[in-house]
Amino acid sequence: MSNNKIRQVTGGLIWTYAERLLAQVIAIIVTIVLARIIAPSEYGIVSIVNVFINIANAFVINGFGNSLIQKKNADPLDFSTVFFFSLFFSSIIYLIIFGCAGIVAGFYQMPELKLVIRVMAVRLPIAAVNSVQQAYVSKKMEFRKFFFSTLGGTLTSAVIGISMAYSGFGIWALVAQDISNVCIDTLVLCFTSGWKPKLEYSVDRMKTLFSYGWKIMMVGVMTTLYSNLRNLIIGKKYTSSDLAFSEKGEQFPSAIAGNINSSITKVLFPVLSEAQNDIEQLKRMVRRSVKIGTFILFPILFGFAMIARPFVSTLLTEKWLGCVPFLQIMCIVYALQPLQTSSLQCIKALGKSSLYLWIDIIKKIIGIAILISTVIMFNNVLVIVLGALVIEIISCLILLPVNKKLIWYSYKEQFLDIVPTMVLTVLMCIAIKIFEIIVPISGMCQLVMEIIVGMIIYISISIVTKNENYKYILNIVKDIIARR
Repeated sequence: MSNNKIRQVTGGLIWTYAERLLAQVIAIIVTIVLARIIAPSEYGIVSIVNVFINIANAFVINGFGNSLIQKKNADPLDFSTVFFFSLFFSSIIYLIIFGCAGIVAGFYQMPELKLVIRVMAVRLPIAAVNSVQQAYVSKKMEFRKFFFSTLGGTLTSAVIGISMAYSGFGIWALVAQDISNVCIDTLVLCFTSGWKPKLEYSVDRMKTLFSYGWKIMMVGVMTTLYSNLRNLIIGKKYTSSDLAFSEKGEQFPSAIAGNINSSITKVLFPVLSEAQNDIEQLKRMVRRSVKIGTFILFPILFGFAMIARPFVSTLLTEKWLGCVPFLQIMCIVYALQPLQTSSLQCIKALGKSSLYLWIDIIKKIIGIAILISTVIMFNNVLVIVLGALVIEIISCLILLPVNKKLIWYSYKEQFLDIVPTMVLTVLMCIAIKIFEIIVPISGMCQLVMEIIVGMIIYISISIVTKNENYKYILNIVKDIIARR
């Protein structure tokens, strides 16, 4: 890979990490504030609505944007074609959601769901526009534009959500925050992306893009449907508070891992697509992505699991302590995702969308079987969530032989690429636990001190052992400072 390409990829990763970190920090602050104001039962109602909106949104944002990125010579006609198709398609889905809102409200015996679903579904056509904008920016590798669109959307929606919550709007504060976020994000990209749709459309181009994109779309839909199936079952079989605890326990790990994984995806997919004919280069990039992703994510999530109780009791208040075991389990679940993200982007970049689809079908069949088994055999919300951890481990194992066959990424290499980080993370967790035992403090002081101890131990051992990933990140930072 040329020096210019390395700098481009590095710069893209840094801008994208900065964008996602910004969104993550603000989202956590807003979530903490809103959780202190809004009751778990109200959060549970919005969680049910989000299940249906997320599934519908998966049809809109997955697939066709990826088609534009994967296609090497995508031109303005391709982008305009996908834009108009996505806008029409998302409008049809909105009308379906609008018509089915009453049925959903009746099924859950919650009349208030009807209007909330219809209002929140407004985001679907907006998300369709945003997906094409993001594809264009990713194709150009101008990732700093995501930073500013995210900054505008996240800050504005945070102000709106918190203001409405303090004014007593309850559920509608959460609805307004969600819709305003995607609206402002899309509006900023309208002015900064450099792309505007033209009044042109090609049926032939759409057929070509559809042949690749529909499989990626179906993977996104199945993933979203599957990931929300657990909430659908919990919301119907148990109380809205049970759903709120489960959803809140997943929210923080999901935000952390999702932001980092989406950063890897945004930058890695267009780069891998460009190098799709060079297997050795693909392998090097995938290995580096796995190493860096785990080096960053493992300590954050495993450390978060260690401080879960003081975090919840101090920041979310005692009424949310029921989400602690769910949070700890989901931290481990999401920590395993970097092991899959890079491999899946590589499969997409190679144009093997059929393989990508079949892998996901196999994973989902196994996942649904485990989910149904835990519901029938144990009838316990915590065991149902533990099943998600088993599924994630199996998903990682499924990709091991695929990596070996496609890019010659051997089992030994895949194992050795994560062992140093795992050892560092275990030592950090032991240090946090020892500190908790020997230093009898509580509340915010305990939370802050345990975070500091974890950071010091992790970085110190990385320096002493001359950890490859630590040195790599440090050199990138030094290079950026030097060039500035």
